[in-house]
Amino acid sequence: MPASQSAFENKLLRHMRANDFDLLAPHLEAQKLPLRHVIEKSQTPVTDVYFLETGLASIVSTMPNGRDVEVGVSGNDGMTSSSVVLGVMQSPYDSYVQVAGHGYSIATEHLQRAMETSTTLRKYLLLYVHTMVVQTASTALANSQADVASRMARWLLMVHDRTHGPEIMLTHDFLSIMLGVRRPWVTETLHVLEDKRLIRAKRGQITIVDRTGLLIEANGFYGVAEKEYKRLLGINLAR
Repeated sequence: MPASQSAFENKLLRHMRANDFDLLAPHLEAQKLPLRHVIEKSQTPVTDVYFLETGLASIVSTMPNGRDVEVGVSGNDGMTSSSVVLGVMQSPYDSYVQVAGHGYSIATEHLQRAMETSTTLRKYLLLYVHTMVVQTASTALANSQADVASRMARWLLMVHDRTHGPEIMLTHDFLSIMLGVRRPWVTETLHVLEDKRLIRAKRGQITIVDRTGLLIEANGFYGVAEKEYKRLLGINLAR
């Protein structure tokens, strides 16, 4: 474990009150998080919550036709299985690693005990849960109203906020889950953004070239959840 709270990359851990961090620190266990590592299975009790340092976890819903669609993301901005903060120990969604990285896990029983001990920790984590609700609502709005290019631009900005550097390691399969479209649409949309010189794409990797251009391409569908995160937690999520 890093020697001090300030050494953590995870924004929730790094910026919480020192005395609240001290309640969690003895129970944090370092974890490698390979691609497709399962963090939470639907309708299965959550045993551990993860605070990612690098990489990205996706919350995924399965549609009636069997296809998966992403409904939320968590990276170094927060924690996985945020329903645990509400006392809900399982959810109807799966969660797994979509960009490999590393982080720290804590047993749910230890997290709950710490929240019972500290009202400030509970309130702090509840604020994060609210930002996740806003993020999910924003995703629903984008999926219903935005075109595929705007949705792709929004999502790339969200990943850029939660990972390190301009290079993002992603497969077309995952992008199809994120957008809720077939792979040919993913390929076509990537070509559109490349032609506009907003990104560079090659097999398994996307490089952000023009973030400002992506903000314009997102057409107003990016930013609401990020502003709420900053307003409530006092942390600038957007780069």
